[in-house]
Amino acid sequence: MDRFQRILLLHRLLASHRLPVSHRTIEQELECSRATATRIIEEMRDYLGAPIAYDRPANGYRYTHDAFELPGLWFNASELYALITVQKLLTEAQPGFLDGMLGPLKTRIENILQSEHLGSGEVGRRVRILPMAGCSAGGEYFQTGAGALLQRKRIEILYHGRERDEETDRVVSPQRLVHYRDNWYLDAWCHSVERLRSFALERIRIARPLDDPAVEVADEELDAHFARGYGIFAGEPVATAVLRFTPERARWVAEETWHPAQNGRFLEDGRFELRIPYSDDPELIMDILKYGPGVD
Repeated sequence: MDRFQRILLLHRLLASHRLPVSHRTIEQELECSRATATRIIEEMRDYLGAPIAYDRPANGYRYTHDAFELPGLWFNASELYALITVQKLLTEAQPGFLDGMLGPLKTRIENILQSEHLGSGEVGRRVRILPMAGCSAGGEYFQTGAGALLQRKRIEILYHGRERDEETDRVVSPQRLVHYRDNWYLDAWCHSVERLRSFALERIRIARPLDDPAVEVADEELDAHFARGYGIFAGEPVATAVLRFTPERARWVAEETWHPAQNGRFLEDGRFELRIPYSDDPELIMDILKYGPGVD
């Protein structure tokens, strides 16, 4: 354990304890000698302004101010690696969307890793994201939609619908941003039809933020509309699909989650029966077809 990690660990140790922490406990937690523990305490006082006081009656150390935080961002090595990995996941899941915003943070994290002789090159070599059937969407529309979503503002969009192959001008109140099967969708209240709708970001041709506040839709109503049926374009379930997989396929399907409200059981002949609520069947049928003769 290096000095950087010990400072972070001591801070977390003192911040999480209401009672003073003994010198022996600090040595054990920091995995160091008494002299090293004393030096870390002094460095935190002198260079980081940590309000560490020695409580003589309790024979331990404590923070005199509960609200103290280490200046800047402090992470241990495993946390820094996790941040680098998440950054790669975000940028490769939809290239270009967050590069500008995450770039400075990524550079800072890499510099910290290198200064600690931990090098971050392995993340780029070892982590791979393989998008399947994903569509490319303009980063500006992602940012406009995400900005309006978090600021609770309406946006005006020019949307191209695939089914009718036509463009329509709509004003929507964003409710949720969803990443589903390598594509981004904006769940929103559409003021043009006065109903909830899900819009694929890659089909948005123009997006313009408005000053009008977004209409709020309760989480329960959003879940009822988008999460009860099967797939991204869900809705109130109208039926239940009953799928029976062959014993060979059963070993795979029994461990999969197709829908939060699914029910599954093994049959006496080794097949696996899966029951799924659905409202619109095209997406469900596409998934069923992947198993060919392995499912009835």
